Amino acid sequence: MPERPIIYFDLASPYAYLAVERGETVLGQPVELEPVLLGAMFPRRGWGSWALTDQRQAGMNEVEKRARRYGLPPLVWRSDWPANSLAANRAATWAKFQGAARPFAHAVYQRHFAQGADIADLEVLAEAAEEVGLDPDQLRGAVKRQQIKDALRQATDGAWEAGVRGVPSIRVADRIFYGDDQLEDAAAELASQ
Repeated sequence: MPERPIIYFDLASPYAYLAVERGETVLGQPVELEPVLLGAMFPRRGWGSWALTDQRQAGMNEVEKRARRYGLPPLVWRSDWPANSLAANRAATWAKFQGAARPFAHAVYQRHFAQGADIADLEVLAEAAEEVGLDPDQLRGAVKRQQIKDALRQATDGAWEAGVRGVPSIRVADRIFYGDDQLEDAAAELASQ
């Protein structure tokens, strides 16, 4: 069983952004952030992103409403959102190995959802790395390394095996809470242990 709660996230997911940005505050303790590739889960679960359906605008409106309620900056949506997050999640995997998953995810999320930057652009990721004290040149190389590719694949597979079917998902012991609106339920579960 994990010692800390885990938040599974994908850097292209606005709901994961909402959870990661407030997770430690709501849960009342440090969390482990686990980058996964949501796109690799879509075929397994049998459906894709709401962002590619007629529910797109309603979903965006809901995310904006929640961000306001949580005190987060207004969202800036790129016209081509959702972004291809493969390189970004590989970079987050590398940042996790450097002990910097939280600050790196925060820096990328701010660029993506508060500034409208393209997280498929390696230079955007390199800037985020540099901002949090990581070597941008190492990041550029890391996203191409097989070790990092394999680690992201293994994390995604491990999340699926643990019962994760989307992001954000919060794992507390052996329970999975799906959705940023489940953070409070996850916090209650933690408090009852």
